[in-house]
Amino acid sequence: MAEHTMKEASAKIKMREKENSEQWTTVIKPRTGWFDINLSELWRYRDLIALFVRRDFVAQYKQTILGPTWFLLQPLFTAIVFTVVFGRIAQIPTDGLPQFLFYMAGVTAWNYFAACLTKTSDTFVANTSIFGKVYFPRLAVPIAIVITNLISFTIQFVLFIAFTVYFYAQGSSIEPNIWVFAIPLLLIQMAALGLGVGIIVSSLTTKYRDLAYLVGFGTQLWMYATPIVYPISQIPAKWQWVFLFNPMAAVIGTFRYAFLGKSAVQLPQLALSAALTILVFFIGIVLFSRVEKTFMDTV
Repeated sequence: MAEHTMKEASAKIKMREKENSEQWTTVIKPRTGWFDINLSELWRYRDLIALFVRRDFVAQYKQTILGPTWFLLQPLFTAIVFTVVFGRIAQIPTDGLPQFLFYMAGVTAWNYFAACLTKTSDTFVANTSIFGKVYFPRLAVPIAIVITNLISFTIQFVLFIAFTVYFYAQGSSIEPNIWVFAIPLLLIQMAALGLGVGIIVSSLTTKYRDLAYLVGFGTQLWMYATPIVYPISQIPAKWQWVFLFNPMAAVIGTFRYAFLGKSAVQLPQLALSAALTILVFFIGIVLFSRVEKTFMDTV
């Protein structure tokens, strides 16, 4: 009896020693803070983000006849319609720039921002089944969406560059300049703004489903409140201050200026736009981090 007790005690001691000697590579702990984003964890899940990117990009036009060609047709047709309606019929000035290029520049930049906003705005609702079954950083999903949209933007951007080169070769009054090197910064700003607004809407939608129906309508209104179909110079002086609080106004103006050479955007406006983007992005990350802890109880 005593020998059996000693063997049992020895086995328990060895088990404890084994537990103490184990080295855990991943520890999942509850999150309690308002700003509790682990960037190193996101980096560890980069392969999963890459899978999400591939899934989103392939699935988007998988069962369509024209496939990825829609990436080219959508901005092309939009620019043509804007040229006819706003350029020829409404005769809205374009600061002396070729009308088609003027609208193409605005549409190309706006499409990337709008796609980031609308597609990240339903992150929680659209991925409830996945979030409820397996653990991974929830922010990986909207980040994958932003990267997927960047691929779409690249395709449309190449089309825009092709038309720019063509018009330049034809002697059009366009003046590409050194600001083209600022395009990566503008892309980061558009991605951050779209992601920030999108995850704010996604976080609030877990409680207020009405917001999901307002996203498309609100994005459309935001587009017409941004100088896409009209130049900033056509905005009356008494309303210029309103556009200071629209971060996309300065982004679109700078994008046009970089390739076409005419814009009314000034550095203070661009700085304010960047500051507002950082603020929106920070609020979005904080709110997303807070909601992801309890959203399964409300979705």
